[in-house]
Amino acid sequence: MTERTTSPQTGTADRGALAALLLGAVLVGASPIFVRLSELGPMATAFYRPFLAIPVLALWLAVDRRNDPATRRPASRGDYLRLLLAGAFFAGDLAFWHLSILHTSVANATLFANFAPIFVTLGAWLLFAHRVTRLYLTGLALALTGAALLAGGSLAVEPGNLLGDLFGVVTAMFLASYILAMSRLRAGFSAATTMTWSSIGTAAVLLPVAALVGEELIAVTLYGWTMLIGLALLSHAAGQGLIAYALAHLRPGFSSVGLLLEPVAAALLAWIVLSEAVTPWQAAGGGVILWGIFLARWGSR
Repeated sequence: MTERTTSPQTGTADRGALAALLLGAVLVGASPIFVRLSELGPMATAFYRPFLAIPVLALWLAVDRRNDPATRRPASRGDYLRLLLAGAFFAGDLAFWHLSILHTSVANATLFANFAPIFVTLGAWLLFAHRVTRLYLTGLALALTGAALLAGGSLAVEPGNLLGDLFGVVTAMFLASYILAMSRLRAGFSAATTMTWSSIGTAAVLLPVAALVGEELIAVTLYGWTMLIGLALLSHAAGQGLIAYALAHLRPGFSSVGLLLEPVAAALLAWIVLSEAVTPWQAAGGGVILWGIFLARWGSR
């Protein structure tokens, strides 16, 4: 990785971006809890995640433009297409993640979905000539090892799971595409702009998918709507918004490794909210992920 000169201002921005990335990962890590508690099916719940966040994101965008009138706006069909395409990538991530869970074990689906940093690193190297260090690769390998431990002892490679395992890998590829696309978009657009328009793209793809699989699209109780609104505001608007902010200041490869904090947060929240036990192996996996993120951070500076 090429060396760069770091001013005090740059260092402060990087630390702020790192904090935003990790906090965003924790908030996104809460999404499985909302999905588990939702009254609706997985695809319908996935649709409401960006859809119910759009009004809040649009308000954020209006405030952003008022505070900084010079903020770049989409000015061409190509700009809108790239913003919406990023949202379509995220829709693919959510859709194939849920399909993976339906066709393989949760442990397998989680592990293969966490392969996203591999594809991000390869994509950044092939498409944008981002060089990587051995320390970064060591951190990446450790974080993925921790993800395997966190997935638990129910990992199994079986012929009946192959389709679901493949869907898990496709999930990782869509997530990697989303991270790379958002990273490039953030070089020209604000976090509010990228989040608002990409969320429109995500919702536009997931609505027909949810309708096609025949899931109920309307929650019938206040509790059901509360879970959907919580998912939209906390995991999407806040969590993904913080991640979008961080992507303007951190390399996409490290950002994807940092997002492996999500399954750690998900396991802790499942323990607190759903009383799901955390095994010693899972606890060890969480520790290995944190150590891998630390090494990847130093290796990407």
